[in-house]
Amino acid sequence: MGQVAIYCRVSTNDQSCERQERDLRAFAKRAGHKIVAVFKETASGADTVRPERTKILALARAHEIDAILVTELSRWGRSTQDLVQTLDDLHGWKVSVLAQTGLSFDLSTSSGKLMRTIMAGLAEFERDLIRDRVKSGLAAARARGVKLGRQLGQRPSDNKAKKVLTLHEEGLSYRLIGRNVGLSKNTVMDIVKRAAALST
Repeated sequence: MGQVAIYCRVSTNDQSCERQERDLRAFAKRAGHKIVAVFKETASGADTVRPERTKILALARAHEIDAILVTELSRWGRSTQDLVQTLDDLHGWKVSVLAQTGLSFDLSTSSGKLMRTIMAGLAEFERDLIRDRVKSGLAAARARGVKLGRQLGQRPSDNKAKKVLTLHEEGLSYRLIGRNVGLSKNTVMDIVKRAAALST
């Protein structure tokens, strides 16, 4: 029993938080919790901007709640790594995350600590998988002859390169060329140097 905040999240605007809120209010009532605030937002699972979740974390930091109620952990965490990080933060503030599905993350209990260890291992595994995918993707791209990194024509200044080189051939200083085409002196120098390197 304690003071709790309800957190509801849906992924798209055509979805509603009503069912989540209704179920969590009933869940809180059965457990004898006092609801101090309800937060609802629309954000995809990987979305890093979640203003309502940030407000709940502020309540937790201020010790105004004892737990956060969610329908399932995927509603709260953006990724396994994010889940572990926020659980650690909440544990430091003595706040638990209680999922209606039955999973509770109270890191003061042995089962909570075990779950945190498992989640941390999964987060590390997740990071390794992403790292391996990036490496293999880059290797496959190189094998296909794809040039990696920013290529000529991809810099914002490259569309002015022809004009810069023409003015340079006419003997204008880097500073004057920059004024004429609207680039800095250093950018003009870079364009001239790149052109010289390509011609050698």
